[in-house]
Amino acid sequence: MKRLVVNADDFGFTADVNEGILRSYLEGIVRSSSLMANGAAFEQAVRIARRHPGLGVGCHLVLVQGESVARPGRRLPCTVSGFLAAFPSRASMVGEFRAQIEELLRHDVVPTHLDTHKHLHILPPVLDAVTHVADEYSIGWIREPFDAAFGLQPGARAALAVTTGLFRIPFDERIRQARCRTSDYFAGFSTTGSLTAGWLCRLLSALPDGLGEFVCHPGHCGPELMRAETRLKESREAEMSALCSAQVKQAAGDLGIELVSYRRPLARLTPKG
Repeated sequence: MKRLVVNADDFGFTADVNEGILRSYLEGIVRSSSLMANGAAFEQAVRIARRHPGLGVGCHLVLVQGESVARPGRRLPCTVSGFLAAFPSRASMVGEFRAQIEELLRHDVVPTHLDTHKHLHILPPVLDAVTHVADEYSIGWIREPFDAAFGLQPGARAALAVTTGLFRIPFDERIRQARCRTSDYFAGFSTTGSLTAGWLCRLLSALPDGLGEFVCHPGHCGPELMRAETRLKESREAEMSALCSAQVKQAAGDLGIELVSYRRPLARLTPKG
């Protein structure tokens, strides 16, 4: 059986992104989202989540961009390179992650899963902090961040995806030690910023049995998003169109793919390994 979590990242980033995620859920194949506790439109995202309980909501843990939740008024590094240059301690990362999860819980949002902004948990020290808080808060799912071979799209991001695969062995080892688990496969990293309906249909036709996750970044390209510090602007509108296209929805139905969230994934009950 084929089950797929189509997860929209950056919920809460801006109102434009929130509206695009909502449309991709109501009219498209999105069934899950990852909420940024430090997002400028966090409160609006919470209201959307309350009105639409069928949309799964996880915590998009942020160590790059925006303001710290644990230390209000303190800015996080603006770039991944800045984060790497001032690599925080494990205690600092755990404290920040706790604060972000607590912010969701304070708003009555119980996260179904954890992932990280910029996929930083491919790095073993970051993953260690993520699995620590996942176990502490009994959050059962963490994103498997390595693109499956059938999900690679040629280009620079595909080369980067292959390179990050070097971290797979320590990632799998740490997950085996934790109580949380991952999907059977993951896709979408290499297509970020270039997703089309045609490519998405080809991906759906290649899916194996099991539980998979496909990450996406839909949104309306409105004034807030255009002012935001992100390279993903017009591409979010294109992703939203692909996710809502009749062609894609028809393909998912014809292929018998069950679209699920991490709230009820109906997958295996034990970690990998």
